[in-house]
Amino acid sequence: MNETESAIIGAAKIDEPWALVESFATFKREHPDDVNRGMDEVVERLRKHGVEVTVHEPQLYLSLPGAARVEADGVTFRAKPPAYSVDARGGLTGELVYIGANQADDIDTIFDKKLDDTGTVAERVNGKIVISEGYASPGLVAQFEELGAIGVIGINPGVDIHWGICTSVWGTPDLDDLPRKPTVVSVAVNNPDGQKLIEIAKQGGTVTLFTEMEEGWFASKLPEVFIKGSEEPEKYVFLHGHLDSWDVGVGDNAVGDATMLEIARILWANRDKLKRSVRIAWWPGHSTGRYAGSTWFADEFALDLDENCVVQINCDSPGCRWASEFINLSSMSESDALVGDIVKEISGKTAECERPHRAGDYSFNNIGISSFFMLSSTMPTALREEKGYYAVGGCGANIAWHTENDTLEIADPDNLLRDIKIYALGVVRVANAETLPFDWRATADEFAATVEAYQNAAGSRFDLGPSKDAVASLKGTLDKFYADVASGQIPARLANQVIQDLARILVPINFTREVRFRHDPALTVPPLPAIHPASELDFHEKNGTFGFARTQLVRGQNRLVAALRQAERHVELLTA
Repeated sequence: MNETESAIIGAAKIDEPWALVESFATFKREHPDDVNRGMDEVVERLRKHGVEVTVHEPQLYLSLPGAARVEADGVTFRAKPPAYSVDARGGLTGELVYIGANQADDIDTIFDKKLDDTGTVAERVNGKIVISEGYASPGLVAQFEELGAIGVIGINPGVDIHWGICTSVWGTPDLDDLPRKPTVVSVAVNNPDGQKLIEIAKQGGTVTLFTEMEEGWFASKLPEVFIKGSEEPEKYVFLHGHLDSWDVGVGDNAVGDATMLEIARILWANRDKLKRSVRIAWWPGHSTGRYAGSTWFADEFALDLDENCVVQINCDSPGCRWASEFINLSSMSESDALVGDIVKEISGKTAECERPHRAGDYSFNNIGISSFFMLSSTMPTALREEKGYYAVGGCGANIAWHTENDTLEIADPDNLLRDIKIYALGVVRVANAETLPFDWRATADEFAATVEAYQNAAGSRFDLGPSKDAVASLKGTLDKFYADVASGQIPARLANQVIQDLARILVPINFTREVRFRHDPALTVPPLPAIHPASELDFHEKNGTFGFARTQLVRGQNRLVAALRQAERHVELLTA
């Protein structure tokens, strides 16, 4: 760290953030009224330190789960409905059908579809209530709804039942999204009860689902801090995380809220040391609106984000119990080296980065913004296995995630202070970098590996040669660009404009299917999704859809190659 970084990071303390964690551990933040109470406390604490805060008040479309139960054979089973389940206070009765599936083994499969081949189960599912392994998530519910199920029961992996959300719509639906809003009753049960219900299904039994839901528009508060830089105040680093939770949600995400509070405090006090600005926001509607708060912000400030945001950094579940490692860190390839350096300097640990998931509040991919971090530190894999913990989507891998057990004991003050410093260093390093620290050569290498993998899967059935050539050509141009930047032939301000502009082209082509400024569903987006069907040609040959897949590949390759050529041309035109 340089002198400025050391001074700012050294100012981080645990007192104020831990006080917020302790306070948030005393009240639930599910209903918008309670979320707004939490927002008010954050604002009060910021203003106590002289930090200027703007409080936006969006109207968000949310789904608030209430009570639920499953009745079968005269027995009542405990259940939780996910947000966006259909209300069934009067009960929904139907024949129960069991469709086996694998439990999630990472955050991607928590939210994704469960069945690769649905043709063999469609007739069994239609008009029935389906029970299957998994969280009551978008992939599980949407897939069975498409097959004609009238209800879905997700069997959670352990003895606890996890809250969740079952819509695949990202944020508040627009007119095009509305057809994807769930129309079935869905609940989650724990594993022991799930096994009993499977036996009832195997005997041809029926069940009745009861759910209490409240759905509609809710007034929400959304605090934003804008800390103006001294040299390029219009450009900014964007740090954000969600404040609403399930129950008191200490590990997900009171600790993240506290992290952003402390970073806002220390950066405001040291704002004269920032070259670029820093923007910090606390989101409502994460849990009950499928990232409704961050999506609202992405929509309302899209053109400003497009013009001025140099990176977005998501803050979720830092500083949790037993979280000593930095594995499975979300980072786009161009940010990997930066993330590795930050983690090593603060913790002494090696960061293991991975492709960001279609989860968290990554609501800015369709604008095209470089990104790093979502979940933070986590417990070692060996410790998780020793404890018999299954995959969850936060809390440092503690299975208290999305349950009543996510209480104060899930947070660790020493780990939290360490992670505050990691996030703070990431923000400051980008804000003060002479040249933005994003290496698009690494992204080009990722693209080359993706194209090669897809070509190997496709074999002679489809030629991805144009994609391969376009990636190689872009890589050559980028090699020259970064060499010229290093030698001083390209001034830093021009280099930074190129680096930011490349994000607007290359992030969407790698992380989205929708056009820019629209939001993809909350389902996994594979690398270079336009040409991903090349990896599935065996499936399409088997199912008689090869010709359609080939047509999609032709169109997808056209999109990809055009984007890569645009990126290369942009570098050449601006640096000629």
